[in-house]
Amino acid sequence: MSTAPRTPTSPGGTPAASRTGGTAPRDTGGRTGLVARTAVVQLRASFRNAEFAVGAVAVPVLLYAMFGLPNASSQLPGGTRIGLAMLVSLTAYGVVSLALFTFGENVAKDRGRGWLRTLRATPFPTAAYLGGTSLTAAVHALLIVAGTGLLAALAGGVRLDVGRWAAFAGIMTAGVLVFSTLGFAIAYLARPRAATVMANLLFLPLAFASGFFFPLSELPAVIGDVAPYLPTFHFGQLAYRAVMPASDVAAFTGAATQPVALHVAWVVGSAVLLGAVALLAARREAVTRRG
Repeated sequence: MSTAPRTPTSPGGTPAASRTGGTAPRDTGGRTGLVARTAVVQLRASFRNAEFAVGAVAVPVLLYAMFGLPNASSQLPGGTRIGLAMLVSLTAYGVVSLALFTFGENVAKDRGRGWLRTLRATPFPTAAYLGGTSLTAAVHALLIVAGTGLLAALAGGVRLDVGRWAAFAGIMTAGVLVFSTLGFAIAYLARPRAATVMANLLFLPLAFASGFFFPLSELPAVIGDVAPYLPTFHFGQLAYRAVMPASDVAAFTGAATQPVALHVAWVVGSAVLLGAVALLAARREAVTRRG
């Protein structure tokens, strides 16, 4: 007995594709395939957008050139070069900025144009769109790591083994996904036209108070008191600890050394909380639209 697959037919026995003059449905690879296709489309669009390329990828590299290179050869008490510490600081700055503005601003724009509402009216799952956006941001985070890391290695004398480079890149990629929850919350809680303003109002104080620009020991004492309650501070501490000894992390940041597990708990816990807020806001909007 033949086991060859049969071509779908119409009730009259004629192949459906031939009868309609069309072709058989294309295999999209399931939800994973849709996420990958969405990411490819968004990456192509971002690479054609010079404003995005400069704002998201080039700015951290330029900041490192201006603030990281002048003192790159100086060393902390444990032997860590200042160039490496500044690499972590400014790459973390770029990654958190990417998370807030890719998710906060861009998703809010799509929401304001009605694109997300249109997706909900089609068979295309909204989760695939958001998953593709997350994958796109992860690729952009790797580009930031590559740009700042290459400059630090070539001009700043930064030397790391393969394992520590991989750990650094992994933490930064995970960071953009973790803080995307804050971007989603901004996208769904703020009005689309106000999302950019809201993202800036949140991002700049978070970056400043987390010690990405200046050690906490050089800032007012109140900022040092607030920093341990910020997820961005704990994200930065994890990144420093991946490539620097704890004593040099404390010397550079001006913050007392804390267990790695505490930093992980803060980062993951805030991501879960902010993700829940974003999900509730998205569901509320969907119900309001239907009502």
